[in-house]
Amino acid sequence: MGARSTRSSRRRARPRREGSPLSDSTPHDAFFALHRGLPRQGPGSDATTRRLLAAAGPLPARPRVLDLGCGPGRSALLLAAEEGARVTAVDLHQPFLDELRRAADARGLGDAVRTVRADMAELPFPDGSFDLVWAEGSAYLIGLDTALASWRRLLAPGGSLVVTECEWTTGAPSDAAREFWEPAALRTTARNCAAVSAAGWTVRLVHRLPEGDWEEYYGPLAARADAADTALPGMAEAVAAARAEIAVRQAHGAEYGYTGYVCAPADPRWRTRPETEADTDAVREVVTAAFPTPDEALLVDALRRDPAAWLPGLSYVAEAADGTVAAHALLTRCQVGDAPALALAPVATAPRFQRTGAGRAVVRAVLDAARARGEALVVVLGHPEYYPEFSFERASAYGIKPTFDVPDDAMMALVLDGSGAPGAGTIRYPAAFGV
Repeated sequence: MGARSTRSSRRRARPRREGSPLSDSTPHDAFFALHRGLPRQGPGSDATTRRLLAAAGPLPARPRVLDLGCGPGRSALLLAAEEGARVTAVDLHQPFLDELRRAADARGLGDAVRTVRADMAELPFPDGSFDLVWAEGSAYLIGLDTALASWRRLLAPGGSLVVTECEWTTGAPSDAAREFWEPAALRTTARNCAAVSAAGWTVRLVHRLPEGDWEEYYGPLAARADAADTALPGMAEAVAAARAEIAVRQAHGAEYGYTGYVCAPADPRWRTRPETEADTDAVREVVTAAFPTPDEALLVDALRRDPAAWLPGLSYVAEAADGTVAAHALLTRCQVGDAPALALAPVATAPRFQRTGAGRAVVRAVLDAARARGEALVVVLGHPEYYPEFSFERASAYGIKPTFDVPDDAMMALVLDGSGAPGAGTIRYPAAFGV
């Protein structure tokens, strides 16, 4: 079913089989009775919805949005009210859809929100029907990999996918946390990023949901559990499961969390890949042609010779249809304070391929490769109207600064894993940069 929820619903909230005896449906009914009317059915917040939405644009004036596993429709209502979206809200639990219908009508959004009872694995919509597919806390019901493979067809050209997924935030979760989440087969951010890339998508934003997003769910749920009538059939078990879930979060919350992903299909015009030894001369030609002096090409050559800076697999090229190297982007190791980071430089597009999307494609690809490696932070000195497209922000906002004078808006940083503010500090570039 499409209810947004954490492990208690994964284990207990199963669709009732037609003709099954009442005893089989008791846990299902008690779970939804406990959750009915709660403001949220899983971790999240309006602030997080807005943050993810901002990274999904630009959208048409009245975007067509598909909200999958909509639950009672908190996100659907926000998208309709604030974005002017025409929202198709899908869930298998009819009472949630009824609740959303009443809320939409009460807010004057009845014409903007359409409810559909359907299975996320068997969606009855034509290809290219939506500008935005939205799935907060629900993709796990069919599995993230299945969602990435099956929902892509639904997007119109230029469309985006937003999902939030529960995942490990440590490489070594405790036995207790593993046991609790074992049925869900959680992965790390790096592994989920690799899955996104392998499925033919590119990441626009990774955003770790803050702890307050859990409190927005667990606070009302805990209050409901305290007030529940445990004499009702199945309610004692539902309350116990909710309290157990909250207790695990209190004890092991540093080991797992929800992460939001804003994704878009990779540009099919360009094949992006790590450079090979055979590409060295072609890369040098592209970089030389893209800049007024040979300095950037000499920088790439010098970085290749520096084993402390060069990271195999993070020098990327974009190929045109005829196999020509059209663009190149390079990430090398630097330091921010005492922590390892990456420097994006240079980025070069051959003159005849400029303004064709080749440069954007190769930048997105190399950033995706860094995410899949588990890297946390990238800094770039570049055009302040270009790099924010990749979710770069002013480095100074994080307390990150270079050792040389530069316009504040030109020195930018990107937190790759969505984990929040990185450590502040001074950027130390490889020696080849000469700064």
